[in-house]
Amino acid sequence: MTDIIKALEWRYATKKFDPTKKIPEVEVEELLEVARLAPSSYGLQPWTFVLVKNPAIRQKLRLSSWNQAQVTDASHFLVLCARTDADPQFVTKYIKSIADTRKTPLESLKGFEEMLNGSVSTRTSEQLVDWNKRQVYIALGMLLEAAALKGIDTCPMEGFDPKQYDDILGLKEYNVTATVLLALGYRGDDPAAKNAKVRFAKNDVVIEK
Repeated sequence: MTDIIKALEWRYATKKFDPTKKIPEVEVEELLEVARLAPSSYGLQPWTFVLVKNPAIRQKLRLSSWNQAQVTDASHFLVLCARTDADPQFVTKYIKSIADTRKTPLESLKGFEEMLNGSVSTRTSEQLVDWNKRQVYIALGMLLEAAALKGIDTCPMEGFDPKQYDDILGLKEYNVTATVLLALGYRGDDPAAKNAKVRFAKNDVVIEK
């Protein structure tokens, strides 16, 4: 069995973290880099990742997450957010980033910029946010696998009030909205960790034509 499959067999949605065990900061920084390097449609990266370090803020967020202990007990707590704008100004920022990184003249990217603006303009604001949220889940998937390969436990979470999160973290100021949560740390004395992983057989989920 490959290391990747072993890691995925080992991981589970950890509900009970050991609050005394902390992830080394070098590992946290590497996981944040994994999120930053995640793929997205057109490479647009319509996301922001909020690493919540303040214990008082995490306690407030716990109350906005149906009092789930993972929010405060996990070593680190990440709020993955989708952009609410991704407007022409944001597209221009992305195009300039391409030009700067690849030492490419802005003029040579004009067609790509126009195509991006055309794609963005065909969506309503609600459709745009929904599209951006789907990109965020790509980053989440990469984080889950990377953490498992490092032996770091995770719990992806959708059980929270996004509006309250946006208010508590002041996310409107950054033109983003809370989309999904990720608690990271090390499992505590949790009987669920010993449960066999339940997945449908390959023939049930893979169609070959």
